[in-house]
Amino acid sequence: MAEEMTGKNFIEQIIEKDIAEGKVPKIVTRFPPEPNGYLHIGHAKSILLNYGLAQQYGGQFNLRFDDTNPTKEKTEFVESILADVKWLGADFGDRVFFASNYFDQMYEAAIKLIKKGKAYVCDLTADEIREYRGTLTEPGKNSPYRDRSIEENLDLFERMKNGEFPDGSKVLRAKIDMASPNINMRDPIIYRIARMNHHNTGDKWCIYPMYDFAHPIEDAIEGVTHSICTLEFEDHRPLYDWVVMELGYKDSPEGTPKQIEFAKLYLTNVITGKRYIKKLVEDGIVDGWDDPRLVSIAALRRRGFTPSAIKKFMELVGISKSQSSVDYAMLEYCVRDDLKLTAKRYMAVVDPVKLVIDNYPEDQVEYLDVENNQENEELGSRKVAFSKYLYIEREDFMEEPPKKYFRLFPGNEVRLKNAYFVKCVGFEKDEDGNVTTVHCTYDPETRSGSGFEGRKVKGTIHWVSAESAIDAEVRLYENIIDEEKGKLNDDGTLNLNPNSLVIKQGCKLEKAFEEAQPGEAFQFLRNGFFCVDSKDSTAEHPVYNRIVSLKSSYKPGK
Repeated sequence: MAEEMTGKNFIEQIIEKDIAEGKVPKIVTRFPPEPNGYLHIGHAKSILLNYGLAQQYGGQFNLRFDDTNPTKEKTEFVESILADVKWLGADFGDRVFFASNYFDQMYEAAIKLIKKGKAYVCDLTADEIREYRGTLTEPGKNSPYRDRSIEENLDLFERMKNGEFPDGSKVLRAKIDMASPNINMRDPIIYRIARMNHHNTGDKWCIYPMYDFAHPIEDAIEGVTHSICTLEFEDHRPLYDWVVMELGYKDSPEGTPKQIEFAKLYLTNVITGKRYIKKLVEDGIVDGWDDPRLVSIAALRRRGFTPSAIKKFMELVGISKSQSSVDYAMLEYCVRDDLKLTAKRYMAVVDPVKLVIDNYPEDQVEYLDVENNQENEELGSRKVAFSKYLYIEREDFMEEPPKKYFRLFPGNEVRLKNAYFVKCVGFEKDEDGNVTTVHCTYDPETRSGSGFEGRKVKGTIHWVSAESAIDAEVRLYENIIDEEKGKLNDDGTLNLNPNSLVIKQGCKLEKAFEEAQPGEAFQFLRNGFFCVDSKDSTAEHPVYNRIVSLKSSYKPGK
């Protein structure tokens, strides 16, 4: 067995041991988000982990909305979560569940605990409950209501359900041990009164179960065998096990649900906190929860990240019990590595300046046969128009270049990508001193693929033919956080990068981009990977988001 487990993470080892000992007939995992916001990159780790384990062991994966707290839960968030999980490729089929659909069973479970003498109605205020709970070094003390009779507790709990008491005036608590070294076991609250409209059950209930009570019941009802969650729930595991045992789920035919904890995913200098993102949205700094500078799953999808890149990232991060932070550059490396073989490589000029080939025939247009990706023949080829009037990047011409500058300057010769050698013979400026036009001559003997073996040039630049160029808006994204200064200022506010979004208008794209679809990714030659913005782009006004630059600061194995 030891040899078989070589290379397995600790969760896989637990599951394989349970299978070997016959403890579970079928592996069932779940992803249980609360629908109170948009999912982020950290949730992707849990989704892919739980789905991957179900796939690996021929089991079942459930998607369950833990909607036991209607204060911040909305149908909008339910719909966004469904879209995110589907996009990541975690196939839950028709196994979508809501904790709120089990409210009747949870109520009956609470009745069962009361009848066993394991729960009681308490009238202490929230502050008094905290005071009675004790500290990490001092035991708590019993509530004066702890010894109410079973009959009185049943009566009071039913009246709580019927709405006879004000919000916050009474709670139902589990009767465990006020001297427990684990504060979570000191008679935790399992039901509270809260008159709130629920997105799923409306106004049917005015009492709602607490998460720590509801979660093990949900797992048991659905037959979840391995309830995998993050490390902050490790201290809650004894309560999870207590609920399972006291309610008799320990002997269920599906097997006892088992809670296992793993380390959360922390990315350096990114924003995942809902209150921070909410303020960014309200202040108009970002244009919504899917703004490509954020790391919500919706934002990553809009930015152009791929499910396969996120999956590879999670594989590199791995599963452990140790908390650590991961460099955002690793995520960028994964999407760059994914797109280099799958994205078509087209020419786009982000900051254009005109280039005129003085000796090229005025009305002539050539169509060059160009591969769409030299590393992947399956992506085919296309015809690219070449003419007398072109656009090149402004940075590809300098009037007075420094040493080792091999692009265009007066008297220098370069290759136009997939076309000809051109030599700079002059340039024009506007009244402000900005270069508006570069003049060149071309050598017709130097066409790419012609076998020309004459003189050599050191520079190759890309271009777009003016006669068929498409105008587009290009958005250049950087981290929204100023990475050099860190995430937070001394006053607790976010340290924002003023250059996190630079918008370029009037960019020139080759004609092949006419067929681009929303969300489709491309490599802009020499500029980086970009995708069609799925929110703002139209046929009349195309918008492209930079996914990631071509160069990486992350090296595998670093």
